[in-house]
Amino acid sequence: MIMTAKCFDNGRLYINDTCIEVEQLEWNAHPTYKGVSLKHVIKGESTGSKVSYHLVRVEPGCEIELHNHPGKTEIHEVLEGSGFCMLDDKTLDYRVGNVGFIPADVYHSVRAGSEGLFLLAKFFPALL
Repeated sequence: MIMTAKCFDNGRLYINDTCIEVEQLEWNAHPTYKGVSLKHVIKGESTGSKVSYHLVRVEPGCEIELHNHPGKTEIHEVLEGSGFCMLDDKTLDYRVGNVGFIPADVYHSVRAGSEGLFLLAKFFPALL
């Protein structure tokens, strides 16, 4: 990881009068997509299901295949690596500092480049 991702993954989450060390949160292998891991930083149970916030790690050359999230808007903030997001008939360039906005119900996919991809995914309302 480059500095941005390491700093975030080693940071702290302050929520509901609690401080959580983000590095202590567990990485979870995605149940469907090989080479994809998630760290659930903020779950809907902490926000009244209004928002959830997840670190997503996609290994080099791996893909989150075409899918959608019914009724949920999603925002991706690229922290590390590169790749692209297919959104309808558009290709979004995923590089450090880029942000992708995925409207509710829209099918999309995300593919990591040769160095992998590390992003923040935010869902409104909460995914989990």
